Amino acid sequence: MAIESSCDETSVAILADGRTVLSNVISSQIDIHTAFGGVVPEIASRHHLENMNTVVEQSLREAGAALDEIDLLGVTYGPGLVGALLMGVATAKAIAFAKDIPLVGVNHMHGHISANFIQYPDLEPPFMSLIVSGGHTNIALMTDYGKCTVLGGTRDDAVGEAYDKVARVIGLGYPGGPKIDKAAREGNPEAIHFKRVFLEKGSLDFSFSGLKTAVLNYLNTERQAGREVSVPDVAASFQAAVIEVIVKKTMEAALDRKQEKLVLAGGVAANSKLRQDLQEACDKQGIKLYVPSPVLCTDNAAMVACAAYYKYQREGADDLYLDAYPSLAI
Repeated sequence: MAIESSCDETSVAILADGRTVLSNVISSQIDIHTAFGGVVPEIASRHHLENMNTVVEQSLREAGAALDEIDLLGVTYGPGLVGALLMGVATAKAIAFAKDIPLVGVNHMHGHISANFIQYPDLEPPFMSLIVSGGHTNIALMTDYGKCTVLGGTRDDAVGEAYDKVARVIGLGYPGGPKIDKAAREGNPEAIHFKRVFLEKGSLDFSFSGLKTAVLNYLNTERQAGREVSVPDVAASFQAAVIEVIVKKTMEAALDRKQEKLVLAGGVAANSKLRQDLQEACDKQGIKLYVPSPVLCTDNAAMVACAAYYKYQREGADDLYLDAYPSLAI
């Protein structure tokens, strides 16, 4: 069993043998936070507290299991919102203590990568991984289960954060990622040229804050001139600039290190254009692309349970002093 509560989803899952999903219950708070234009940490924590027991019970019921049958308990302990993380960690520690079950703290980002082990039962390390989410944009080489070497990361806004901010200023609202992806399908990606930021030569890092500012400047210029702004064109042009950089840097990393497998992970992995462009780039280079189903891209406990299974085999259990670490590194 595993518990995931790093942001605004309360999720509990039960797996058999690390990769077979028996249940994966997700209680989302998107409708609650939409009114505020983004996740409000205090509200997220309160709803985790209200929902946790119900989600645990539903997960056991769907799996046809009892707590006495659980032999390993995983929980996300970072990174994420500290109050939200604490709700999951406290619940996991209480169950582990009451039922004398080994407890394993899981890095949320390792969980996202592990979603692919569920989707693809034959997938094994080593491989290159691209992790794209609301808080992270990382290129990492996974040399073994749970062992990552980060090759590049964001220097300012993560890609999901940039999507949310741009969606807000063009009037699409929250959550920005899926709304921009949808609007972009009706727009022209070449209508507006936004600069592609590749940083210094050889760098695998990302920077999206300048692109976000460029979109804002474009909107201000057009509105001051009295010209009508095409939201689909802005969305498509912004998305094209983001994804071109992500795909080029990811492929550069994979080719330089002669990797034959590339794993996509994180909430933004559900983006249709990213999937399409990355697949086309991998096909040209003979690289096998692994992409989880949309439900496994978002925050969910199944991926945490999978990561916990392999971490326990490698490192054993954590003790009941396990704490939440909101800035935990990948």
